[in-house]
Amino acid sequence: MHEELQTNIKRLVNFMNFARSFFIRKNPFKALAVSLISSLKEMLTIRQKLKMAKYRVNYHKHQLYKMESLIAESNEHTFLKGKNLNETR
Repeated sequence: MHEELQTNIKRLVNFMNFARSFFIRKNPFKALAVSLISSLKEMLTIRQKLKMAKYRVNYHKHQLYKMESLIAESNEHTFLKGKNLNETR
């Protein structure tokens, strides 16, 4: 009985040493704090990111519209769309 108790205590002390080494090496509490802070920063800056994304989409829509209008102007079949012919041709 006494040897079994010593063996169990030895195993418990060994496990505690492994656990302490793990916490020193990995430090899950610090990783959790870093993760929470980064998530909080993401949540606080989401509106700014959304505004920038909307701006980019609108800018690309504008660029696409400009390109389409330039293509339509230089197209020789613009009269089919009700537009004036390019008289410089």
